[in-house]
Amino acid sequence: MGNMEVSRNQCRVLPCSGIMVWCTLWLLLPAVAGAQFSLTGEYRPRSEMSHGYGTLAGEDQKGSLFTSQRTRLNLLFSSEHIRTGLVLQDVRVWGNQPQLVENQEKAVSLHEGWAEILFTPVFSLKAGRQELNYDDHRIFGNVGWTQQARSHDLFLLKYEKEVKVHLGVAHHENSNRRNNRYDGPDAYKDMQFAWFHKSWKNESLSLLFLNNGVPVISGGEQETRYAQTLGGRLTVKPASAVSLAANFYYQTGKDNLNRDVNALNLLAELSAKMNPTATATFGYEYLSGNDAGEISENKAFNPLYGTNHKFNGFMDYFYVGGQHINGPGLNDIYFKWACSRFKKVQWNLHIHYFGAAAALPGAARKYLGTEVDWDLTWTVNPAAKISLGYSHMFAGESMELVKPGGDHQSTQNWAYLMFSVTPAFLK
Repeated sequence: MGNMEVSRNQCRVLPCSGIMVWCTLWLLLPAVAGAQFSLTGEYRPRSEMSHGYGTLAGEDQKGSLFTSQRTRLNLLFSSEHIRTGLVLQDVRVWGNQPQLVENQEKAVSLHEGWAEILFTPVFSLKAGRQELNYDDHRIFGNVGWTQQARSHDLFLLKYEKEVKVHLGVAHHENSNRRNNRYDGPDAYKDMQFAWFHKSWKNESLSLLFLNNGVPVISGGEQETRYAQTLGGRLTVKPASAVSLAANFYYQTGKDNLNRDVNALNLLAELSAKMNPTATATFGYEYLSGNDAGEISENKAFNPLYGTNHKFNGFMDYFYVGGQHINGPGLNDIYFKWACSRFKKVQWNLHIHYFGAAAALPGAARKYLGTEVDWDLTWTVNPAAKISLGYSHMFAGESMELVKPGGDHQSTQNWAYLMFSVTPAFLK
């Protein structure tokens, strides 16, 4: 985002449809001298072929082919005293709207709409609808892969200097404001969190405390039941070509059934640069789960508002869209290879070995399956990318216990082709 500069000559050569916009901005320039403004866009159609994406396909199930699209208009403004952001978004599946379209509710939505007051250069308050992205996106992430993505309505107090501290507070009510009730679509009624981050030369440490309140009806009255997530992330770079990362999160409190929560998430990862164009990553993640028949205590870890598509396989069998929550948990042993031998092309290969973390019904084997993900991205130019990928799930027999209704012996695969164009209309 650079300084906004519009010359009189630009106004003369623009077509009539653009003269008024550009010249109005030019006339307003003295009022925002020293400020920065950008107007950018995003056009992202993605075609997907699916036969077993997200859950097991049946024996006679046919594959599907569809195209979805995200279209965005991003307006950002920054000055010495304030920052603002406005992101308008339209998400659709090709063919779900008639050609002769009339005005439709929520055809265009507000993905982000926030303002930030800078009390000092390092201390600010940000309020409105905004994305939350912290660390590796395990607990808070914008889920950018999904076309709609995720954003929150909240206040965010920020201190950012050698140490970064963020304090977030959200409270939701909607149709019934007389009795402090919330019957809306969101995952929480009340949420507070504190995030601390400190970086050194070769290390970084983040700590997170999250208090998540879910509304439930008990005895005809609504009450909020809170569960807490505590933990953090540590990264270390012992050598120029080697990096280590570890996550630890513990969950306690009450779930929506008023059971005690006692859950754990662990991650350990080693990345090594094999040569100037290739990086290998070995990792293990553990998410605790409930044994079959467990009803007295909830031991299933919930990654809450993270970018789950990033972690446990691109076919989204686990934790995406609420799947696998309160289930048998997960052991994920994985290998990732990233290569950028060609200047504008990068490809990745991921292999995941999945197993249940808790006991399955009937003492079934804990092995759930092995997934192979491959993707390639061609950066055509700074404003355009073309991506394609293919994933295959080699499901084990026990996968039918956590994904009922399908056949583990059927072919389970998924592929996509995506275009991403991000023009800068004004910078």
